[in-house]
Amino acid sequence: MFALAQDGKEKEARAQIRLSLQARQAALSTVVARLLVENNESEEQAAQRVGQIYDRVQRQAYWFLAATLTAIVLTSLYLIRSNRQLFAHLAALSEQRSELAQKLIATQESTLRHISRELHDEFGQILTAIGSLLGRAGSHAPEESPLRSELREVSEMAQSTLDNIRSLSQALHPVILEEAGLESTLDWYLPTVERQTGIVISYEKSGTAFPVDGGTSIHVYRVLQEALNNATRHSGAREACVRLRFLADAIELEVEDHGKGFGAPVRRPGIGLVAMRERAELLGGTIELLKPPQGGTLVRLRVPMEKPDSHAG
Repeated sequence: MFALAQDGKEKEARAQIRLSLQARQAALSTVVARLLVENNESEEQAAQRVGQIYDRVQRQAYWFLAATLTAIVLTSLYLIRSNRQLFAHLAALSEQRSELAQKLIATQESTLRHISRELHDEFGQILTAIGSLLGRAGSHAPEESPLRSELREVSEMAQSTLDNIRSLSQALHPVILEEAGLESTLDWYLPTVERQTGIVISYEKSGTAFPVDGGTSIHVYRVLQEALNNATRHSGAREACVRLRFLADAIELEVEDHGKGFGAPVRRPGIGLVAMRERAELLGGTIELLKPPQGGTLVRLRVPMEKPDSHAG
């Protein structure tokens, strides 16, 4: 090609170049086509391998998901079954505890009633007889004699003891509760507490009164007794307020004082607080221990008017 160009034969040189380039271009096209075919085949093989890998991964993921769901279902069924058994056991224990509390409270009331009657009947009659004998013996002694003065002093001691025994008998189990009802018992009991403790008690009664059966009355009375006992012994308050409300469908009793209060939450409540809660449950009611805005403690007992027949008396 260069020789032809030097000899001035440019056309022949171009023709020679054209023939050479066409041959090379054809060879290059053949190589490129072959490479493209091989590339397409490689891509197809790679796509097949990727699809196979994806299918294996997908199957493994499905198996793992199925195994996980199966484990979750089995664990959930086991937990549900265990929880049902646990709740059934707790319900049985709660029922047994309620029955035991009811029997204990019933036994306590029966014992207090028996002791109260023994004090009132036996010891009361004995002291009454002693006072009568001392009175008759004193009437036979000379008017200004030391014997008559001593007999009068002993008679006064016997009468004072008799009064204390009657008060103790009423405190253990007030007979007035059975004879006159809850309202009259509170009218008698609150002034008695004032005289014995020195605490000033304001008493508020509202609503239209209705008869309250003896079983409910004794529980309400015991809650009032325990609340006032806490107010006089532990709160340091010198005043307390008692409210008795006769509502349309319930009885509500509140005892409020502005003393020390409970302070921090009580981890182990005393036997008195436990007994109040048990009595409220036996009545089918509720009891709340609240803190008034002025400080102190507010005990609120609410008893429905319709009471269960199984209440302990």
